[in-house]
Amino acid sequence: MRESFKIKVLTENIVHIKNVVCGRCIATVEGILSKLNIPYKNVSLGEATLLKDLSTEEYTAFKLELEKVGFALIEAKNKRIVNHIKSILIDEVSNSTDQKKLSEILSAELHYEYSHITNLFTAEEGQSIQSYFNKLKIEKAKELLEYDELSIAEIAYQLGFSTAAYLSTSFKKQTGITPSEYKKMQIKDRKGLDHV
Repeated sequence: MRESFKIKVLTENIVHIKNVVCGRCIATVEGILSKLNIPYKNVSLGEATLLKDLSTEEYTAFKLELEKVGFALIEAKNKRIVNHIKSILIDEVSNSTDQKKLSEILSAELHYEYSHITNLFTAEEGQSIQSYFNKLKIEKAKELLEYDELSIAEIAYQLGFSTAAYLSTSFKKQTGITPSEYKKMQIKDRKGLDHV
């Protein structure tokens, strides 16, 4: 008589997490998963790949631990897509050296037509992708101005503005002051990119 063996297959479960936008955020989520003894494959910007489905208790504990540090689980499909868009845009502002078109980057990454992506984002966020991206770039410009290592022209180039004048115009439109005036301020008014 032949013995039958059951092989347990580990299934991957991707959970989407709001505000996971940097290396420290990823390390924090990894720490939470380890603390809760939840096996995972990896954590990346905006998501974690778990090696099992969570029980109700595990889900609740994970959700509460994430909320303690300013993160949140995203459950609706459209919200997950918007969160993914934001993660891509934040990564572009923070790390990009190429000057590809935003529409090409998002379409390639998300595998949707850009018109669908932008309509979904606008419906969920009440602003266009380009408007949100410009806000991110201005916040990044504030950070670079505070470091005081680059000229305004170099910051403009790094952030994909065509000229320093265009950066200055966009900066003033969003903040009410010029980059030079911001640089001179004693108390800086900066937001984290995950809070834009």
